[in-house]
Amino acid sequence: MSRFSVLTSRDNPQLKHAAKLAASSRSRKEDGLFVVEGVRLCMDALRSGLSVVSLFYTPAAKERYPEAVGELSAAAGEIYETAPAAFSKISDTATPQGVLCLCGIPPRAAVEELDAAGRYLLLEQISDPANLGTMARTAEALGLSGLVLSPGCCDPYSPKSLRAGMGALFRLPLYLTQNFPAALNCLREKGIQLYAALPRQDARKITELHFGPGCAVAVGNEGNGLTEDTISRCQPVTIPMGGRAESLNAAAAAAILMWEMLRENQG
Repeated sequence: MSRFSVLTSRDNPQLKHAAKLAASSRSRKEDGLFVVEGVRLCMDALRSGLSVVSLFYTPAAKERYPEAVGELSAAAGEIYETAPAAFSKISDTATPQGVLCLCGIPPRAAVEELDAAGRYLLLEQISDPANLGTMARTAEALGLSGLVLSPGCCDPYSPKSLRAGMGALFRLPLYLTQNFPAALNCLREKGIQLYAALPRQDARKITELHFGPGCAVAVGNEGNGLTEDTISRCQPVTIPMGGRAESLNAAAAAAILMWEMLRENQG
């Protein structure tokens, strides 16, 4: 059976399946697949060792990005040259480049296997995919050891998360937990120091702390913050602010926290 097909109708089953994966976290989890759109992200996925199950590209994209389409075609299980009108059904961008892949979701990393000397960001019920992707991008840039995600966090493999992450979510270790309190207990048993980022005056300022190897800072939901279950397992810390703002955006706060965690390692 040929690996190559030409798709012209928006009602094609392969396009419907890809569109469903782009729109539904449940479908992604059930099928073990997610959508990657754009030349750079698709190449990042390939070079990060992800399995490229299907490739969709328009004729114009093949002419404009011949090397990328060639590499992706060599790796893909199925290849679909797709008419522009049909491609628009699966695109999630205003000006699509005409290249999209379906990739296999990598096996979930187990909290029990993480490095006890690492530095981690603990994310509890982060709801905005753009925030999650931005946190991952910052974490990878600074050299964080990984992200630990609670149940209720938005899907790291959603199109918005992936775009904001700029490929970081393909490379940064992700620990997706089923039971967040149990995961925190596991980290404590490994000797990892746990901190909870809180907008409280009685919390210790992060600028006063020495974050050595084996530490993790928890950041909570954009609206509700951290749960009491999480706070009770952590030392409270806060970001000192001299201005009139009462709080920071979750991704901005996480960036400051990660910088402080890793500051001693920066040259």
